Amino acid sequence: MTTLFLIVFTSAISIIAWQKPALQEKLLFHPYSVKHRSEYFRFITGGFVHSGWVHLFFNMFTLYFFGANIEYLFNSMFGPEGFAYLLTLFLIGVIVSDIPTFLKYKDRPHYRSLGASGGVASVIFCSIMFFPVEPLCLYGILCIPGFILGPLFLIYSYYQGKKMADNINHDAHFYGALFGIAFSIFVDAGVIGNFFQQVIHYQF
Repeated sequence: MTTLFLIVFTSAISIIAWQKPALQEKLLFHPYSVKHRSEYFRFITGGFVHSGWVHLFFNMFTLYFFGANIEYLFNSMFGPEGFAYLLTLFLIGVIVSDIPTFLKYKDRPHYRSLGASGGVASVIFCSIMFFPVEPLCLYGILCIPGFILGPLFLIYSYYQGKKMADNINHDAHFYGALFGIAFSIFVDAGVIGNFFQQVIHYQF
């Protein structure tokens, strides 16, 4: 239910903002406004608006599958409070993933960023920590175990973030992923041993 709520809420805000450009401009992540106008709310609201249908679809499609897995896991671990852990993972993931972007662009008024990618990356990598040998499928065709695809994704995101050759906020992906790993260890320190046990016994 928590995953579905996040998807419906994010989709609704994004669609409404498309009809009202001034609202989208007010909600998206704008580091310059955060620093010079103290609009700290943008650390959260920037995660609930998207640039278009494709951007929204891929983020929500990914959140649906990985969020459902983590929601089930947290519910089994924490009972009725499981929903709070998923919300915390997603929302703080959105915030943490934007901190490096803020530091890099806080004095550049023309830079803007939007999307739930940081929060989604947190959920994905939390899932990888608990279920490292589960296959992650690229475009539904190429399926690779999470413990292999995860590091490749981190390397790619870090490199692209340094390169800054496109309009994608790769830093948000990278730091959102790192937060997902850290959050997994925070809620269950035993996840590290479990991760390596699954990887060691994995058969290709």
